[in-house]
Amino acid sequence: MIVIGADTHKRNHALAAVDSGTGVVVDELQITADEDGHLHALAWAERLGAEMVWALEDCRLVAGRLERALIAAGQRVIRVPPRLMGQSRRGEREIGKSDRIDARAIARAVLKDGIEHFPAAFLDDDALEIRLLHDHRSALIGERSRQINRLRWQLVALCPELEAELPSRSLRHEPHITKVARRLARMAPTARVRIAKQLTASIRSLTHQINQLENELDRLVSAHSPGLLAETGIGALTAATLIGRTAGAERFPTDAHFARLAGAAPIPASSGRTVRHRLDRGGDRQINCALHTIALTRMRLDPDTRAYVQRRKAEGKTTREILRCLKRSIARLVWKHLRGSQVDHGRPRRPNCPTAAGEPLSTPTRRAREARAEDLGLTARRAEGHRVTSMQIPCIS
Repeated sequence: MIVIGADTHKRNHALAAVDSGTGVVVDELQITADEDGHLHALAWAERLGAEMVWALEDCRLVAGRLERALIAAGQRVIRVPPRLMGQSRRGEREIGKSDRIDARAIARAVLKDGIEHFPAAFLDDDALEIRLLHDHRSALIGERSRQINRLRWQLVALCPELEAELPSRSLRHEPHITKVARRLARMAPTARVRIAKQLTASIRSLTHQINQLENELDRLVSAHSPGLLAETGIGALTAATLIGRTAGAERFPTDAHFARLAGAAPIPASSGRTVRHRLDRGGDRQINCALHTIALTRMRLDPDTRAYVQRRKAEGKTTREILRCLKRSIARLVWKHLRGSQVDHGRPRRPNCPTAAGEPLSTPTRRAREARAEDLGLTARRAEGHRVTSMQIPCIS
């Protein structure tokens, strides 16, 4: 088998084909980050003449277009965390850093840990839409917080008693921002007052956009995975984080693989006669944060969870150890809901994505490739004498 490591950038991508048996670099290629470059890469990989897997550094904004193009062409693609690439590069014999060295490091990082330990890339358009909207809402919240801080400092200079009356985080709500706007309307139109008025209007607009996005996310999440929302402690925004960051539960053949991504899998921390596990500080920290929020909520509101916590405390477990166990159990629950929602929606399984642990991976057929290409609105053409699929995939800005 050949592992093709890809170091992706905005303008070009570096590819390195490494033999999985010997670790020797078979060939290397530099392509442009556009449709012609993707076609060139597919034709080049086909000439290698062996079963292959593409290993892409998990940088979605620059690797997303190449990833979608490869999946549309029926290729098997896995995502490699950037930290693993950095560790692998430090073990390279060649000193320094370049795109070519990084591509080799990505491929060898996969060979070191094993291909089966990395999640396969999966096209889930619904999850992508939820993630984009959720990330945009988070950015708007950050911008609103910055403008609220600026407005409060302006109010300290204009009307200190009014600023002192405003509770913390109150300017996110309409009654308090209206109170400030009315007080500013009665002041002389100085430069500071004009700035405060503009900030007030901008905060109102941002709050309106944030509320609209929250309502839209509630609708999308309810349609995507209603069973997930029915669970105690999981709201629309938490579910949106889980769905968007997971990017398709089909990527994970077992709940253990999903728990490893979420940083909820147990890590041995035993020594001598002491046998214990500790929290994982790796993985996707946003998914881990969502699981942590769910665990805290269930510890407060769910009777079964509260009884479990009391029982574990009686056994001598610490609060951190109990949280680790709860987050692992919640990760299993979330994985089942997300995987079940994909089956309910009738999404076809990718030929190179195993349905359960231990099942062999099959090679994509010509019919599967053509069907996938037709779904994505792609066209076929010949490149360098080999018939491949032209990638008519829009950019996501």
